[in-house]
Amino acid sequence: MMNIDIEPMPALRLGTVRHVGAYSEISEAFARLHAVVARADPSRAEGAMIAVYYDDPETTVPARLRSDAAITLPAGRPLPEGLGELCLRAGRYAHATHVGPYSELARAWSELEHEWLPSSGEHVGPGQRYEIYRNTPETTEQEALRTDLYLPLT
Repeated sequence: MMNIDIEPMPALRLGTVRHVGAYSEISEAFARLHAVVARADPSRAEGAMIAVYYDDPETTVPARLRSDAAITLPAGRPLPEGLGELCLRAGRYAHATHVGPYSELARAWSELEHEWLPSSGEHVGPGQRYEIYRNTPETTEQEALRTDLYLPLT
């Protein structure tokens, strides 16, 4: 069982690119996101990436799964053309850090939502599930990739 903490998270303003399909294929949306951000403001292309998930893959067929590839945007900064805008709510979140390949993230989410949550006494709250990528496959070995998972709580 992974280590799970409950922590307050601030609201986050995001620039997004929509992905519909298997969550494991969101990299295509991240490629589009990087292209838009690099074209609008090359200095932002190095920012931390976030994936936002809207559906439970255990109850939604892969072809209908909705997610967003995203990057944080400071308040007041114009939204680059070609990006959608999403504001993640501030609040209490269950937080777990997954260390390892992205291919194991589905298992980590399942453990968080379907093993830890039912035994925790907590309940899913309003808002979206999301991941923050703390490093990238371009600079880090697969076994050392760090991904923070956030599940909104009531």
